[in-house]
Amino acid sequence: MNQFNILVIGGGGREHALAWALAKSPLARRIWIIPGNAGTNWDGAPGRAPCESVRAPAEGHQAIIHFAQGHAVDLVLIGPEQPLAEGLSDALRKAGFRVFGPSQAAAQVESSKAFAKDFMRRHHIPTAPFEVFTEVEPAEAFIQRLNRPCVVKADGLAAGKGVYVCDSPVEAEAAVRAMLSEKVFGEAGQRVIIEERLSGREVSVLAFSDGTRVALMPPARDHKRALDGDQGLNTGGMGAFTPVPDFTLEQLEWTLHKVIQPAIDGLRMEGTPFVGVLYAGLMLTSEGIRVLEFNCRFGDPETQVILPLLDSDLIEVCLACAEGRLDPAQVRWRGEACAAVVVASGGYPEKYPTGLVITGLEDHTTHEAFVFQAGTELKSGQTFTAGGRVLAVSGRAHSLSEALERAYRRLETIHFEGMHYRRDIGRSTRLEEESAYARAGVNIDSGNRAVKLMASAVKATYTPAVLAGIGAFGGLFSGAALKGMNDPVLVASTDGVGTKTKVAARLNQWDSIGRDLVNHCLNDILVQGALPLFFLDYVASAALDPEQIAQIVGGVAAACQRAGCALLGGETAEMPGVYEPGAVDIVGTIVGVVERSTIIDGRRIQPGDAVIGMFSSGLHTNGYSLARRALEGLDWEQPHPSLLGQTVGAALLAVHRSYLPQVKALLAAGIDVRGLAHITGGGLIENPPRIFPSGVGMRIQRDSWEVPPLFRLIQKQGKVADREMYRVFNMGIGMIAVVPTVQSSQALAVLGSEGVRIGEMIMGAGEVHLE
Repeated sequence: MNQFNILVIGGGGREHALAWALAKSPLARRIWIIPGNAGTNWDGAPGRAPCESVRAPAEGHQAIIHFAQGHAVDLVLIGPEQPLAEGLSDALRKAGFRVFGPSQAAAQVESSKAFAKDFMRRHHIPTAPFEVFTEVEPAEAFIQRLNRPCVVKADGLAAGKGVYVCDSPVEAEAAVRAMLSEKVFGEAGQRVIIEERLSGREVSVLAFSDGTRVALMPPARDHKRALDGDQGLNTGGMGAFTPVPDFTLEQLEWTLHKVIQPAIDGLRMEGTPFVGVLYAGLMLTSEGIRVLEFNCRFGDPETQVILPLLDSDLIEVCLACAEGRLDPAQVRWRGEACAAVVVASGGYPEKYPTGLVITGLEDHTTHEAFVFQAGTELKSGQTFTAGGRVLAVSGRAHSLSEALERAYRRLETIHFEGMHYRRDIGRSTRLEEESAYARAGVNIDSGNRAVKLMASAVKATYTPAVLAGIGAFGGLFSGAALKGMNDPVLVASTDGVGTKTKVAARLNQWDSIGRDLVNHCLNDILVQGALPLFFLDYVASAALDPEQIAQIVGGVAAACQRAGCALLGGETAEMPGVYEPGAVDIVGTIVGVVERSTIIDGRRIQPGDAVIGMFSSGLHTNGYSLARRALEGLDWEQPHPSLLGQTVGAALLAVHRSYLPQVKALLAAGIDVRGLAHITGGGLIENPPRIFPSGVGMRIQRDSWEVPPLFRLIQKQGKVADREMYRVFNMGIGMIAVVPTVQSSQALAVLGSEGVRIGEMIMGAGEVHLE
């Protein structure tokens, strides 16, 4: 068996964990670590290769190359980002060494945040909207336009301190001045990135790569804040754990195909193949997964929880990456949990003492608990503190709660003056307390709470005809209400609100979506002359938010009550893996009734009839994919001059209008309504022909009404052609009624300011002519 001499670059807990994992390999002959720490020195033993910390040679790549040459090193692993950003891997490769770590060019995904954000934009990797600035005034002007919480980042490496999470424009402007004017980060802050502040829970996904293929590691979550309850200052990380209960296998698969692999493919296509570990810091937002950052190396303390679960030979994996032959199927993991608790010096992350004696480090790999040292040094056989983050204690077990117990139990035996650690690492996950169904991503309690919250609103819609509703297996509705009819015909329709839910998610406003759903379905049966009897709804998401569901169903109930329609029942479905995190889908079914003799089906429409348009309240529930794309670059939460002071978000969320009052008024006035067309998907071009009899067409005069500002803004921003606008959107007309010309004036009088004559029926082949 060939054995290899390994050189590890770095001196933190990450590098200790790397050396520990490498030493277990039968392929390891000897390991050196530059500069290492007090924990990275041990003699060889059966099943463990020897490891030696080496004082850093003279600065510069050449000194490390000379060391590697003098010690017959076969493989070099570079841990920290700084030497990667400085091109150490390039220098070593040029000297003929196999290296696990990306080139200087590929490492820009971490060393330059501007590069990383532009790269994500080029390769359609989801991330927060951003802009890059080199001067204070344009940056401050952008902040004022943004006028919302944002994040200001130094472009270069700033020892983990170059990120300001800002709650207000004042804070953001101060951060910009600190970087660009006061030069607090030197060259690293010569450019700043200002991006929209995302909210949600964070997850770290790391992957081995040989420049083409990738092998995912178990996702992890770290704790950045110094104090319990996520309080205090940001740090390099106070602990981590894996698995992450609220990050499903389906989400991990999505991350592989939408984030990790596109990044590896993009770097290769741009001539900078990435060899090593790509780290994606993710945010699980209400609109889906977004990339916060890329790192070009193992994370710290994530490495201390990931490597204890590696069931494959780390040297084999690193060699395969370095030689361009990685086989993802050969990278195997233990099906267990691991948690790490970081122990820091008192005062960290601010001023802290060093040189304090540490006790209790002996036998540090027993009982599935491992001590990985970081800020330590060895003097006269004793270990002393030498940094802010001093060490991490990792526990491994079959469950996260047991892993945490092992880590904390081992930690109790370690002591140095003023030592500080968080006592709540991983506690919020309560993995052990969750049911197996919850571990699969489904929370039964959330569904039950949602039903409880919506119950009163649903019951407010009930009439005596409702015999069984919410909570029953099936709704019961009495047919006695139909006894007074001669020949009742039931009319049913099922529909949804499309990607309008994306707008609601972006603005976190859900109270109107339920009303949209009911009114859309109601209009679809209204066009045949039917009046509503009862409604059923269906709400689905990756993870149920009871309050959110209650808002949606509350809107459904309000619209039903206004229409005199019973909300008979519905369904809430939690389907992790089917829907992206934060995505919501809603569908409704309505059942109404009409006398056979009064059905409106368009058969009596004839050339010469008048076409009456009833004004819409906005986009209603169609065309949102195009609208969102066209308006993406605008601030949706600030009043827009083109919208007469209304915000883009409010205009997009305007409630779909119900035309029940208008149609009932027309029929009550004796108007011979020969046809009704609900203008939904397909706009004014494709919807009206659905009611035309043979040999008839429609002429619409576009100048007969004023197109609302929102549609003009969408057309301008999206550069959309006229015909496409009329084919996608309602353009301000949500319902069309066809009446005899002799009754057109009477019909307009009934509708008042809510209607206008927009055209007439003509001889034709079932098409709409826009003039």
